[in-house]
Amino acid sequence: MFFEQIFEEKLAQYAYVIGCQKSGEAVVIDPMRDIDRYDKLAAKHGLTIVAAADTHIHADFISGLREFAARGVKVYASDEGDENWKYEWLKNSEYKYEFLTDNDTFRIGKIIFKAVHSPGHTPEHISYLVADGATTEEPMGICSGDFVFVGDLGRPDLLESAAGMEGQMEESARILYKSLDKFKDLASYVQVWPGHGAGSACGKALGAVPDSTVGYEMRFNNSIRAAITEQDFVDYILDGQPEPPLYFARMKRDNKIGPRVLGEISIPQKMTADEFVTAINSDEFAVVIDTRERHEFMANHLKGALFAPVNKAFNTIVGSFVMEDEHIYLVVEEEKLHEAILDLFRIGLDCINGYITPSELYAKQDLKMITTETITFEEFDSYNESGNYRVLDARKESEHLIGAIPGALNFAHTRIVENLDKIPTDKPLLVHCKVGGRAAYTSALLQKYGYEVVLVADKVEPYLQQRNLI
Repeated sequence: MFFEQIFEEKLAQYAYVIGCQKSGEAVVIDPMRDIDRYDKLAAKHGLTIVAAADTHIHADFISGLREFAARGVKVYASDEGDENWKYEWLKNSEYKYEFLTDNDTFRIGKIIFKAVHSPGHTPEHISYLVADGATTEEPMGICSGDFVFVGDLGRPDLLESAAGMEGQMEESARILYKSLDKFKDLASYVQVWPGHGAGSACGKALGAVPDSTVGYEMRFNNSIRAAITEQDFVDYILDGQPEPPLYFARMKRDNKIGPRVLGEISIPQKMTADEFVTAINSDEFAVVIDTRERHEFMANHLKGALFAPVNKAFNTIVGSFVMEDEHIYLVVEEEKLHEAILDLFRIGLDCINGYITPSELYAKQDLKMITTETITFEEFDSYNESGNYRVLDARKESEHLIGAIPGALNFAHTRIVENLDKIPTDKPLLVHCKVGGRAAYTSALLQKYGYEVVLVADKVEPYLQQRNLI
């Protein structure tokens, strides 16, 4: 049996290529949208991808299931959950597909895949028990998707906190508690192959180790260990979950109704400075994403531009700040262009109207430029105590509750857009986070919407400790 785990660092996502070397066939579990990577991997090992399968309707990235289906590959998806949790784009389509319910199986060559309904994270969620088939039908591992992670479980609050379905998180937590019975019944040696690792917003304490075993997780997974009683589990699993990025609700919807088929990934038009400025001034849906480093952006940037370097936070920032009907114009170095485009496609932001390099844009002399005033916490008190400013804390609520500046507003940076109506405009804002990064993204966003801001580009914890606020 061939097995390889593919990790996408920015989204902390794992996909799996599993193949039968005798038949030369392979399946991809939980593929991302840019599926050529999986075809190339399989071909390198003499395999052909003949199937693709999802564990659930994903919230954090666009699934590659439809891309595979559009190429004639058979796809497998869950038919569990109620009518609100169905793959609408598959039902009655002309694609080659099979819906699975609890205990259904399919084979890839000799390898046996058995669906296990494991709801809680989402109602339709299934995991896949994997057996070699050639030597035994007993499972050697489980592709657990967003059910069981290394060190954590899939968060059950997203139906409410991301998809807006009120009153769902406690019920989902109780369903997740019951799903654990199936996991506990597995042999201790069964390997756990999760859908995400450390850095994912689909849990609160995911480990960085890429795989585990049932026995290890039963002993050391804190979320499982918290399940002494059902209420203990519910209280633990719902406590301290981070605010989900704003784009999660859109990903759920798109993966449910069917994302646009990409086909070949195209590169947007490169523009001259005059073409770029004319385009953004004439396009009412234009949004500029400036990918330079922080000090360059804050010193001088195009009025209305968002700050989003092409780093590990790029997907999250752009996904939370840019709306789906907006037209993206990138300010990006050539060597970062392809990476930026892939990142945007992976979260369903396909409308990229053009790009320009920073040196070419900022060589133009008549641009409408602004600066973001930047201070440290050594200067903070003189600003704050004047009474002329409000403080905005862009950290997660769980961080804010541990220790905060008295009177500070608190909105996680990934949820700022939906909370703009709660942020007063009567005074400039002193924007901070834990170390300065999230505050920098937030400051640029607020400036785009007309707020006056001062970025506090500094660590907040020493300041709070010195004043006994933490």
